Amino acid sequence: MKAIFDDRQWKHDPQNFMANGVVSRSPEQPARIEVLKSAAERAGYEFSAPEDAGLGPIAAIHSAEYLTFLETIHARWRRIDGAAPEVIPNIHPANRTDSYPKSAIGQAGYHQADTACPISEHTWESAYWSAQTAITAADLVAAGESGVYALSRPPGHHAFADLAGGFCFLNNAAIAAERLRVAGRRPAVLDVDVHHGNGTQGIFYARADVLTVSIHADPARFYPFFWGHAHERGEGAGLGANLNLPLPRGTGDDDYLGTLEDALGAIRAFGADCLVVALGLDASIDDPFKGLAITEAGFARIGARLVQTDLPLLMVQEGGYLSDALGANLVSVLRGVTGQA
Repeated sequence: MKAIFDDRQWKHDPQNFMANGVVSRSPEQPARIEVLKSAAERAGYEFSAPEDAGLGPIAAIHSAEYLTFLETIHARWRRIDGAAPEVIPNIHPANRTDSYPKSAIGQAGYHQADTACPISEHTWESAYWSAQTAITAADLVAAGESGVYALSRPPGHHAFADLAGGFCFLNNAAIAAERLRVAGRRPAVLDVDVHHGNGTQGIFYARADVLTVSIHADPARFYPFFWGHAHERGEGAGLGANLNLPLPRGTGDDDYLGTLEDALGAIRAFGADCLVVALGLDASIDDPFKGLAITEAGFARIGARLVQTDLPLLMVQEGGYLSDALGANLVSVLRGVTGQA
C-alpha cells in the first residue's frame, strides 16, 4: 500500500501550548512523525515524497488573504520590538466581519483562533508540504488506488478557510476532498479524531457536493466547544450535508463502532464514491487528551469496517499524540484496512 510524506514536514516545531492558563510544550511535536512513519511501514505501507501541485489546490479551499498571512507573518512579527520567537495572538475580533487591521498583531488575532497554533520560522513550509502530501495522495486515489495513507503533519481539520486553530494551519482533508471533487469524484469526509473537525465543517457547511461527517467527544465540555453539536446540519445548499455524532466522554469500542455504522449509513445515502478519512488516533484510551476510550483492538475494527465500504480510502493523518500506544494504534487501523487485522 502507498503512503506519502515529505521531510520538510519535520521543520515545524511548536514550543508553546496554553491550556487552562498554563503554558507548556505543544503536544503536536515533530517526534510524532517518527512514531507514525515507523508504524505505517510496519503495517506494510511504502512511503514516497509528494509532487508539488502548487498553490492552486490549496487556494481552492483557503482565502488568498489567509495564505499571504501564513507565508509572511513570522517575518513581520519578528520585526516587532521584543516579540516572542513564535506568533501567538493576544486579541481576537468579536466577529469575522469586523475590520481587518494592518498590524501583524491584529492579523494574528484575526487568523489564529487560539493559542494552540503558534507560527514559527518554518511553519508555512511544513504546512505547505503537509497539504501537498494530501494532494498527491488524492491524485493517487483519483487515478485508481484503493487505499493511500497521507502522513500529513502538521494536521489540518481545525483550520477554516481563513483561520488556524488547534495545531492546524491548512485543512489537508478538505483540500484532498476538493481535489477529488474536481477530478470528477463524489467525496465524503469522515472525521474520526477525538475532536470535532470544525474547520472541515466550516469549509463545506453551505455546500451540497461534499458530505462531512464527524464522530467525536461531545464538545459541550471538550475542544472545540463552539462547533460539533448534533443540531449542526449545514446551511443553504448544504443543509443536510453535515452530520455530527458527538459521544459521551469515555465512550469505548462497542458504542463507537455502533456510531460508525450511523456515519457509514449517511455516507452510503449520499452516494459517495470515495472516502477521505480524517484519521485522528487521539480517540485512544491512552491518548493524553483522554476524550474517548478506543483500544488497540477497537482501532483494528474501525479499519476493517472502513474497508468493507468498498470505497477508495484516502486516510489523512490528524491527531494522535505521543504515548506508548500511538504507533500500535496506527498499525491496527492500517492492518484493518489491508485485511491483516
